[in-house]
Amino acid sequence: MSPPPSATSATPELLASAQAALLERLAGFPARRVSTRAGQIGYREAGASTAGTPLVLLHGIGSGAPSWLAQLEALGATHRVLAWDAPGYGESAPLAAREPVAADYADALAAWLDALAIERVLLVGHSLGAVMAGAFARVAPQRVSGLLLCSPAAGYGAASAEQRAAKRDARLALLESLGPAGLAAQRSANLLAPHAEPGARAWVQWNMARIVPDGYRQATHLLAQADLAADLVDYAGPVEVVVGAADAITPPAACEPIAAAARVPLQRIEGAGHACYIETPSSLNALIEALSRRANASASASKS
Repeated sequence: MSPPPSATSATPELLASAQAALLERLAGFPARRVSTRAGQIGYREAGASTAGTPLVLLHGIGSGAPSWLAQLEALGATHRVLAWDAPGYGESAPLAAREPVAADYADALAAWLDALAIERVLLVGHSLGAVMAGAFARVAPQRVSGLLLCSPAAGYGAASAEQRAAKRDARLALLESLGPAGLAAQRSANLLAPHAEPGARAWVQWNMARIVPDGYRQATHLLAQADLAADLVDYAGPVEVVVGAADAITPPAACEPIAAAARVPLQRIEGAGHACYIETPSSLNALIEALSRRANASASASKS
């Protein structure tokens, strides 16, 4: 069997066809909106059952709620699954703070869950979404049954002020020079393994092209100030940390300190890059299912 088309062999026509098929599937999970004390939050939802702990999916800096399509489809068969648009993304209002910190996103997440009358969740965070998940677990551990941190961004909060400013300014300058469409065209392939399939390439690029500049700017300030490892030190619930073996954005070596802070071994998904939940969804979905079972067993044991 020949390998899947690489980034150089997937034609625009092939990518357009793959994107059209994905958008047709996404129509089964229409955008929803809810007003919260932190402003409007948009999200996608799957699973009618209210039994068990809901799964909440938090996307990264260059993405949005639709990127979790494969998880909504597969996990929604047995769980209530919610993927939010982070503040300033998609259907969601930006945060009030011009330069927000992790606690601001944690508060917005709490406000969204409150508006949906959801008390306790299992959080799955990808990249910068892992920072948001860690911040929420730090301030509201009683509401988190477990954490799955996928290709986690560590944040630059432990770096010097000069380093933080340099990282922030470089990312903001790139946004200003390229815009969302330019970022997607030039940088989306970096999130994927070299031989990612056209569908994965099309989905990463489509989601990145939809970012809202103001929301991206706020998220850039979050990245510059966050310290995920510090947020995980006191969280005592079940945690898994996973990374694509071919991740060039948050490579395994960069994720090892996060796993160490969470006191768990780092798990690798072979053949996957940074966007492993899009490239190899069955592998990540299996990890989410396993963590959900472990978290539910832990909760049952604590009640007995």
